[in-house]
Amino acid sequence: MSVSQVVAPGSPERVSGTPSVLALPGASEELRVTLTQGLAAVNALLERRIDHADPFIAQASGHLAAAGGKRFRPLLTILASELGSGVNDQVVAAATGVELTHLASLYHDDVMDEADVRRGAPSANAAYDNSTAILVGDLLFGTASDIVADLGPEAVKIQAQTFIRLCAGQIRDDRPAPADADPLEYYRGVLADKTGVLIATAARYGAMFGGCPPEVVETMRVYGEHLGMAFQLADDLIDIASDAEETGKTPGTDLREGKRTLPVIHALASTDPADDRLKALLVGDLSNDADLAEALTLLRAHRAMDLAREETYAVARHAQEILDPLPDSDAKAALQALALGVVDRVG
Repeated sequence: MSVSQVVAPGSPERVSGTPSVLALPGASEELRVTLTQGLAAVNALLERRIDHADPFIAQASGHLAAAGGKRFRPLLTILASELGSGVNDQVVAAATGVELTHLASLYHDDVMDEADVRRGAPSANAAYDNSTAILVGDLLFGTASDIVADLGPEAVKIQAQTFIRLCAGQIRDDRPAPADADPLEYYRGVLADKTGVLIATAARYGAMFGGCPPEVVETMRVYGEHLGMAFQLADDLIDIASDAEETGKTPGTDLREGKRTLPVIHALASTDPADDRLKALLVGDLSNDADLAEALTLLRAHRAMDLAREETYAVARHAQEILDPLPDSDAKAALQALALGVVDRVG
């Protein structure tokens, strides 16, 4: 199955998943058409660049793309370009480079998470093996860089800086916060690096190559980083609150790995003796399915989830406010709707 067959920009919005920009209240019919055409161009370029003369490499490289996905980042690039002169070949190339970078990171994530499922399909490491998943991820990172290299030295510099922060965020996410660090601030920094920076680059590229002035490009970078943080905060809640049938992901993956996401941080800060069992589970070994299920049940009912949701919505609302200085337009309205849309989702 080809990439372009997997993603149907004009199809109805799914019940679960990040809402398509095409379904957001701020998107006019004219904007929907523009986004549909732009995304189709991205999918076509993505399919060409993922393909390879070696059939095995082509199949492995296309595995996660063929498993589905919302194309959230390239849609953001296309939408951001509408703040300026709109979609052109450079916008399409930049959007494709961002999506390839994202796909590449998922191959590495699958190895790190040791999950069996992604988007309802076998994860890259389950479908192939760890070595293949890592090497295909590297290949896709290289392909993304090759595309971005044609966009000029500034784009190359942004791509390199993005990649550095993305990898640093992943490394820090895989390690506990230092004893002298505020766990909340450490966690927020991880979010900004491992997720926020690539979404910031998606928005930044769209404004850049859509011909926006530097101040608008910077506004979109800051907006994108906050949007990315809201996106990841929501993902962390979904990891706890949802089940595999809803999301196509294995629930409790972060808990099993011992990651201190926002709900976990709030739960561990509790001084209520009634939370002692939950806290013991959260700091213990959750490789046992029964212990993991108990931890999920207790955490889902805990006040920590409400606190984490409140912060998630606060970050999303701040992303909306960042756009306030921009002139009113269909694109601005869609971007503001998107900020809440990424947290009002199931998976």
